Amino acid sequence: MQQTAIPCLLMRGGTSKGPFFRAQDLPADVATRDAVLLAALGSPDRRQIDGLGGAHPLTSKVGIVSVSNRPGVDLEFLFAQLQPDKATVDTTPNCGNMLAAVVPFALETGMVAAQGPTSIFRVLTLNTDMACDITVQTPGGRVEYEGDARIDGAPGHSAPITINFLDTAGSVCSGLLPTGRVRDRLTVSGAGLFEPFTLDVTCIDNGMPLVIFKASDLGRSGFESVDQLNADVELKTRIEALRLQAAQLMGLGDVTSKNYPKMTLIAAPREGGAITTRSFIPHVCHDAIGVLAAVTVATACVLEGSVCDGVADLARAAVMRVGVEHPTGEFSVELATDPANPQNVTQAALLRTARLLMRGEVMVPHAVWAGR
Repeated sequence: MQQTAIPCLLMRGGTSKGPFFRAQDLPADVATRDAVLLAALGSPDRRQIDGLGGAHPLTSKVGIVSVSNRPGVDLEFLFAQLQPDKATVDTTPNCGNMLAAVVPFALETGMVAAQGPTSIFRVLTLNTDMACDITVQTPGGRVEYEGDARIDGAPGHSAPITINFLDTAGSVCSGLLPTGRVRDRLTVSGAGLFEPFTLDVTCIDNGMPLVIFKASDLGRSGFESVDQLNADVELKTRIEALRLQAAQLMGLGDVTSKNYPKMTLIAAPREGGAITTRSFIPHVCHDAIGVLAAVTVATACVLEGSVCDGVADLARAAVMRVGVEHPTGEFSVELATDPANPQNVTQAALLRTARLLMRGEVMVPHAVWAGR
């Protein structure tokens, strides 16, 4: 069987991993491109044994990068979320973890050149038209991967990568608070539920559409392990019914086959952070929490009247450092709000790391794509 060779770099971005491609090396036709990505990762197959995928949503991700022709923008990034056991390629949501690897990839492939000991590039995420400034270490004109920065969910220490999001409110929804309210009370019913239930939620999108609610409102502590929550069929049935109903209020329509909104259970912090989270993406409990999900949870923490109000341990200030605890550690987000309008978040910045794991060519069957 003939195969087509496509140049790519396998990279870790934050707590995610996947192949990165130059847009020019992939098919221009979306349907063909998606078929290539499925073949490259080995989906659909829960083990992804015939591809580069790692048999988990966090390692079933793809980055596609191009040099931008837009004024003031250096690079354009298209993120694709695949699933191990499904033949789906979703380019609707963002991924702040994979975003951390965009500039290193571009430097490694010569798409941009280092600017000095540190380099700052503006990246536009095409999925949601979200712009950010990404700073990487480039001593001697090369990407530096070694350093003393540490992020929970990734082993060891690495060089820091700073991501300063410029405008994240309403990344997928119509605005920061898509229902127009900071808190909604929902009575949820649906197939598979033993009986309806009522709870308060905050529907919010500051980089990632989330439905946030207290774990205690569903009879859980919020400190359960990932394995416990993934085995909790009754809880997951209720969460999915809530997701489908809340999505309608958020203007997202029928999200049965979508990866958003993500569902986030909250509880009081235990490890010195501001809040404890358990995040479903959307049907599997996350070992950590996504970058933009953390930004969105942190934003809810600073909004008076949200479901986080009274749960989060937060010192009010002009610039607030919000520690979002998750099953494998903590994610710190720096937020600034407009003093004249506290519900207007003016800055969201965070620290990530990335590493080049492998460079080469991924092989896909000639029947999928014969190449250019």
